[in-house]
Amino acid sequence: MNNKISLLMTPSQQQIIQNIQSLVKQKLADDYSGHDMAHIERVVKLTKQILASEPKANNFIAIASAYLHDVIDEKVVNDVNLAVTQLHEFLKLQPIPTDDMQMIFDIIENMSYRKNLNDKKILSLEGQIVQDADRLDALGAIGIGRTFYYGGNKHHIMYDPNIPPRTFLNETSYKQPSTVINHFYEKLFLLKDLMNTPKGKQLAQARHDFLLQFVKLFEDEWLG
Repeated sequence: MNNKISLLMTPSQQQIIQNIQSLVKQKLADDYSGHDMAHIERVVKLTKQILASEPKANNFIAIASAYLHDVIDEKVVNDVNLAVTQLHEFLKLQPIPTDDMQMIFDIIENMSYRKNLNDKKILSLEGQIVQDADRLDALGAIGIGRTFYYGGNKHHIMYDPNIPPRTFLNETSYKQPSTVINHFYEKLFLLKDLMNTPKGKQLAQARHDFLLQFVKLFEDEWLG
């Protein structure tokens, strides 16, 4: 763990983070949708980068949430209610104050892009940091790789110029399949302007620009 971040957490909190890391590694061991442990570790690293510029944030809450943000996501688990119950039971075995546990659940239950389509959720500073970190991993070269990886996993077609991107999505319609390239227009191109923190906005710009260049080249090559 980053030494500067570690110094801002008690030994007990550091141990809890290690326990959470082990749990998440086990839960996501069989994921092939781009929400695997490698994704989680990148989000944790990005969370730490943003935390370094947000001294008022609770490092333990942010890092714990970064590790846990996908273990109750319906894209990853078959039974969300069961996953939530199991996570509650796990966290109760850790020496985590009730308020801290509630803060973690408030973040991981409300930070996803889909959950904010109908109405924007109010997140804590820690939630805004983790949301930025997660969205950053959907941008840039990694974001491109994950988008095609997820689309293939879900059997989405790669591109069809006769299927235009959808201009309005709510939580229900977002779940309906589209093309992989349309996903750039329907979500990924919008993320830069949805970043919460100054550091998140700074990191998003270059990754966003790379997405624009890639999609233009892809479409040019497709059309010959």
